Amino acid sequence: MNKVLKISFSLLLSCTMILPCTAQDIHFSQFFETPLWRNPSLAGIFTGDVRVQGTYRDQWNSVTDAYRTGSFNAEFKMPVGRGNDFITTGVQMLYDKAGTISWTSTHVLPTFNYHKAVSAQRNQYLSLGFMGGWVQRRFDVSKVTTNSQYDNGGLGENFSNAQYSYIDGSVGMSFNSDFALNSPNNYFIGAAYHHFNRPNGSFYRNTNIELHPKWVFSTGLRFGISDIAFMTVQADHSIQGGFTESIGGGLYGLKLGEDPENPLYVIQAGAFLRWNDALIPVIKIDYHPFSVALSYDVNISKLKPSSYGRGGFELSVSYIGFRKEKGEYLLCPKF
Repeated sequence: MNKVLKISFSLLLSCTMILPCTAQDIHFSQFFETPLWRNPSLAGIFTGDVRVQGTYRDQWNSVTDAYRTGSFNAEFKMPVGRGNDFITTGVQMLYDKAGTISWTSTHVLPTFNYHKAVSAQRNQYLSLGFMGGWVQRRFDVSKVTTNSQYDNGGLGENFSNAQYSYIDGSVGMSFNSDFALNSPNNYFIGAAYHHFNRPNGSFYRNTNIELHPKWVFSTGLRFGISDIAFMTVQADHSIQGGFTESIGGGLYGLKLGEDPENPLYVIQAGAFLRWNDALIPVIKIDYHPFSVALSYDVNISKLKPSSYGRGGFELSVSYIGFRKEKGEYLLCPKF
């Protein structure tokens, strides 16, 4: 049975390369740890000046050759002008390798975000971000099998090139705010438009095959429950071509240490749901300035009988730091 499934997955991946079909973008269960991939205007919306994050995903080991995905993003936030405005510069890098034919994608996407203060007393910012750069896709021709290989003793497909590159671009806008003056509770909402330049998505360089633009609508809410406990809720809804994806959930956080304002540790636990696909329990530990999160996809889709409910795990590591002038700015974008 496993052999049949592996062959089926290989054929499916092969079809996505040689037929004019639409593919979905790479996704993460810990989408809250890959903010630039969600929306470039979420760059810089954190409590700090520097953020570096890395996420690794391993999926479908129980069905076929694993899908292995790695994300790395880095951001630097700084004030601009004489008011309370800020800019954030950064980069989003991503590597994805999937299936028996080693279908591989590599992304290098610089990011720029401008945060416009809309209040002189409260943390309220309207942010406009842009992200764009180089993307390469490739596969291993020697691992591809087709009917013609058995009929004619050869590959049977004329791939002039097993890789191609293109320039991709995204734009996004978000609004983040606290709920009241000096309130620790805050929220954000945002929308992003990815692949607005409709890059070509064909190894044959067929101009009729384009990567469909993708809309991503995001929201997040953080509020205190007590002096030592808080709740963080986040959700995304994506639309690309004829596909949609919805994911949302929350984490309950508990501060450990004598000073709730500067806790020694913060432990967070909760779950997220990717609609009609997976239930995702998450645990996260903060030890300033680092945090580590671990999650696992419990498969609830139609593939559940074949995968036995096993999806994939993700591990993320984050660093959030301040410059020497920590606390200099009373107002700044944060979440």
